[in-house]
Amino acid sequence: MRSEDDAAPSRPAAVRVRDLVRTYGEGESRVRALDGVTLDLGRGEFTAVMGPSGSGKSTLMHCCAGLDTPDSGSVVLGDTELVGLGDRELTRMRRDRVGFVFQSFNLVPTLTAEENILLPLAIAGRKPDPDVLASVVDTVGLAPRLRHKPNELSGGQQQRVAIARALVSRPDVVFADEPTGNLDSRSGAEVLGLLRRSADEVGQTVVMVTHDAVAAAFTDRVVLLADGRVVDELRDPDRDQVLAAMARTDPGVAPAPRGRA
Repeated sequence: MRSEDDAAPSRPAAVRVRDLVRTYGEGESRVRALDGVTLDLGRGEFTAVMGPSGSGKSTLMHCCAGLDTPDSGSVVLGDTELVGLGDRELTRMRRDRVGFVFQSFNLVPTLTAEENILLPLAIAGRKPDPDVLASVVDTVGLAPRLRHKPNELSGGQQQRVAIARALVSRPDVVFADEPTGNLDSRSGAEVLGLLRRSADEVGQTVVMVTHDAVAAAFTDRVVLLADGRVVDELRDPDRDQVLAAMARTDPGVAPAPRGRA
C-alpha cells in the first residue's frame, strides 16, 4: 500500500490531475466535492476509482473527461490542458479522444448493435477503420449479434456494445461509470474481463468508477477517495485487500473475513 505522495504510476500518464478543486452550491450548503486532488492515471492501465458515497469519485471522472469544469487546478489529457478550453474544443476533445461506458448502456433502441457501435464516428463524419472495427467486434465477441437491436440483446451484450462503441475510435482514455451496476454477476464478470483485455491486448487506458470490490479486483490499480481527497491506493489488488481498504475509509463497509485469499 502506498501514500498519495509516493504512489507514482509505473507508466507514462494518460491523464495528469493537479490540485483539483470542485465545489457545488453556495453559503452553508456549499459542498467541496474535490478538495485538492493530485493524481496520475497511467497509460494502458486499468484503474478503479472507489470511495464512499459523496467522496468525489464521479466528480473526478467527469472533470477528467471534460464533462465538468473544476473551480481550480489542472487536468491534462495527453498533452492538452482541459481547464480553460472553450465549449467547441471540449466537444471535439470528448468526441475524438475520450470513450464513455455508462451503467445504463445509453444505446439507441432503433439502431442495430453495429450502428450503435459506429454512431460516434458517424456523428463526427468519420469512416471506421475496417481493421479496427473487426478487431473490436472480435474482442467483444459480438460478430453474430451485429444486426440485432438492443431489445434483442441481453444486458451483458448491450454493455458489450457500449464498450465496443467506446473503443472503436481508439480514444486516449475510456471512462466507465459503474459499468456493471445493472448486470447480474455473470454478465458483470464478462464485461470486466472485456475491459481487462482491452487494457492488456489493445493497450487501452481504462478508468472505472465502482463501489464493487469484486470489480476492482480486475484492475491494475485502485485509487480510494474520501471527502474529496485521495486517501489510499492499491496495486494489483484482490477482493479482500480492496474490502480492507474500503473499510478504513468507510466505517459502513465490513472488512473481509480473515483467512480468505
